[in-house]
Amino acid sequence: MVCYFHPDRPAVGTCKHCQRGLCNECAVIVSDILACRDRHEDQVRKAEQAAIRGILQAERAGAGYVRSAVFYGLTGAAFAILGFVQLRFLGLQAVFFILIGLFLLYASAANFLEGRRFR
Repeated sequence: MVCYFHPDRPAVGTCKHCQRGLCNECAVIVSDILACRDRHEDQVRKAEQAAIRGILQAERAGAGYVRSAVFYGLTGAAFAILGFVQLRFLGLQAVFFILIGLFLLYASAANFLEGRRFR
């Protein structure tokens, strides 16, 4: 591969933004990434910052799903236990509590599995 701007020189790598081959004179390193000198330095820097922000946002989203899973799990377990304990006394209302508890336990499992996608 040769330099896009100097065809008589060998390329040392490609620009992250435009994918053109660059020689030592045309290349500059921005945050450990190769870019065209005086052409694509800002674009490469912004793309790298956007990638880092995306990773941080994914970690935050995953943590939110785990918090929701814990809340739904505890609430669902409380409803299910309450329904089973009160089944003799409340009858059909206790069955309703058990169903709410099972639905919340399902929501807890779904949130936990969704949160694992962000790790």
